[in-house]
Amino acid sequence: MTFNGIFQFLIFLAVILLVTKPLGIYLTKVFTNERTFLSRILSPLERLIYKLCRIRPDQEMRWTVYSASMIGFTVVSTILLYVIMRTQNVLPFNPAGMPNVAPDLSFNTAVSFTTNTNWQAYSGESTMSYFTQMAGLAFHNFTSAAIGISIAVAVVRGFVRSSAQTLGNFWTDLVRCSLYVLLPLSILGTIFFVSQGVIQNLSPYQTITTLEGAKQTLTMGPVASQEAIKMIGTNGGGFFNANSAHPFENPTPTTSFVQVIFIFLIPASLTYFFGRMVKDQKQGWILFGVMSFLFSVGFFVTYSSEQSGNPIISSLGVNQRQMETQAGGNMEGKEVRFGIAHTALFATATTDASCGAVNSMHDSFTPIGGMVPMINIMLGEIIFGGVGSGLYGMLIFVLLAVFIAGLMVGRTPEYLGKKIGAKEIKLAVLALLSMVFVILGFSGWASVNPSALSSLNNQGAHGLSEILYTFVSSAGNNGSAFAGLNANTMFYNITTAITMLVGRFFVIVPILAIAGSMVKKVSTAPSPGTFLTNTPLFGALLVMVILIIGGLTFFPALSLGPILEHLMMGAGKLF
Repeated sequence: MTFNGIFQFLIFLAVILLVTKPLGIYLTKVFTNERTFLSRILSPLERLIYKLCRIRPDQEMRWTVYSASMIGFTVVSTILLYVIMRTQNVLPFNPAGMPNVAPDLSFNTAVSFTTNTNWQAYSGESTMSYFTQMAGLAFHNFTSAAIGISIAVAVVRGFVRSSAQTLGNFWTDLVRCSLYVLLPLSILGTIFFVSQGVIQNLSPYQTITTLEGAKQTLTMGPVASQEAIKMIGTNGGGFFNANSAHPFENPTPTTSFVQVIFIFLIPASLTYFFGRMVKDQKQGWILFGVMSFLFSVGFFVTYSSEQSGNPIISSLGVNQRQMETQAGGNMEGKEVRFGIAHTALFATATTDASCGAVNSMHDSFTPIGGMVPMINIMLGEIIFGGVGSGLYGMLIFVLLAVFIAGLMVGRTPEYLGKKIGAKEIKLAVLALLSMVFVILGFSGWASVNPSALSSLNNQGAHGLSEILYTFVSSAGNNGSAFAGLNANTMFYNITTAITMLVGRFFVIVPILAIAGSMVKKVSTAPSPGTFLTNTPLFGALLVMVILIIGGLTFFPALSLGPILEHLMMGAGKLF
C-alpha cells in the first residue's frame, strides 16, 4: 500500500463524516414535516401533487397498509417500465433506431430497476433508447431510492413512537423524499458532472475517424442526469455497458471521487437521522462507527490484495530476476486514470452500499480482492448500505445482537426502551434466511445446469465465483457483476429476477412488520440491568454478530470459490 492510497481513504472518510450531521439534520426536518430552506420553493409543488393524486398527507397508515401501498406502486411501475421497453421502437427520442427489448430481458430489467438493483444483462448503448433511459430507467432510479428511504423512515417511527398504531403515510414519504432530497441533490450532481465533461444531450450517435483511419461510433445521450441519481440513489445502472469505467460517464479522477462520495452521502446521513429521531445521538453514532469499521477493513483487504498483485506473474520476474510483487500491482481490468487505490475504494464502497456502479471489472481482481465485494453484499448490504435499506438492514442485526445479549445476561432483550419478543426475532430471521435461500439455492442449481454453465467465461473455482456473485448481487439488490458471465439468457433473466424480488420484498415486509409490532409497545426507562446499546461494547458485539452470521452462512460457498482460487493461485494454477 502507498501513502497516496491511504491518504485518499482518509480524505474520503473525512468528507463523509463532515456531511453526515448537516444532511442528517436536513433529513430529520424533511420527514418530521418541518420547514426547510427549500420549503418556499417546493411546498406549492408538493401541495399540487397531493391534490392531483388525491393524497391525504394527514392520513397515516398501519404497517399492512403501508406495505400494500408500497407493493402496489412497485407492481404498477414495473409494468409501466416493461411496456416502455417492449414498445421503444415506436416511442420518441430513439435516434439510433433501437428495436424493442426481448420479453425475458424486459422483465428482468423492469424488476431490476424497480427493486433498486439495476442489474444489467445488456449493453445500455446498444439496447436502450434515450426515451427508455430517461422516462423508464432514470425515473425508477428516483422512485426505487425514494421507496427505500421511505421504508427506513417508517421503521424508525415504529421504534420511536409509543402505544401507537401507524407508521406514517407512504405516499407523503415518497413525495417528500423525491422532492426535498433526491431531486435537489441530483440537480446539483448533474451540473457538477456536466462541468467536468460528462455528456448530456439528445444528439444522434456520432461517427468519427480515428488517427489510424478507422471509423468509430460514439454514443451520445442524456448521461449526466442519469449518472447523478444513479450514484445518489445507490442505483448503479450505467448508461453505458462499461458503467463508471466509461469516460463519458466518469471522465476524471475528480468525478470518480465525487461519485464514491455520492454513494455514501444519504446512507451515512441516515444514521445521524436515526439518532435524532430516537433522541439519543449516541445510538446513531454507534451504527455509523460499526459501518465505518467494516468498511475500513474491507477497503484495506481489497487494496492490499490488489496492490500485491498476482504471484504467478511476479515469479516470472523482470530480466529473469524474481520480484516480490507484481510490478505496479494488479492493474488488469482497471482504468489507468484511477489507479489501484481509488479502484479498491470504489469497489468497496459500491458493494458496501447497494449501488453496484463499477469503475473496474471485479472479474479481473485477485481472488481475495474479488471476495471482499462479494462478502460486503453477503452481509446484507448493511455497511452503510443502500439509501434506506442500509439502515433498516442494520436494525435487523441490531435486534439479533440485543437478543443474544439478553440471553447472555438472562434478561428479556430490549432496544430503545421496548421489549424484543419472539415475534420480532422470527421476522428478523425470516428476512435473513430468505436472502440466503435464493443465493445458495439458485447458485447450486446454476452450477449443475448445462444452460447456465455455458454462460461462463471461466471454469473451476473462478467460474463458481462468477455464478455465486451473480445471485449474491441480485439478492442484495446491488447490481454489480463479475463481468465474466453472460447473464442475458432465459435462465439467468428469470432466476435473477426472482432473486431480486425476494431480496427486496422479503426484507422490506418483515422489517415493516417488526416496526408495526414495535410501534404498539410502551417505551420504558432503562433499569440498572438494561444492556446499553449506545456504547462501544455494544458496537463490538454488533460487529461480531454480523461477521459470525455471514461467516457461518456463506463460508462453505466462499471456500469452494475465491478462497480455493487463492490457494490454487499460490500453487501456480490460474483460471
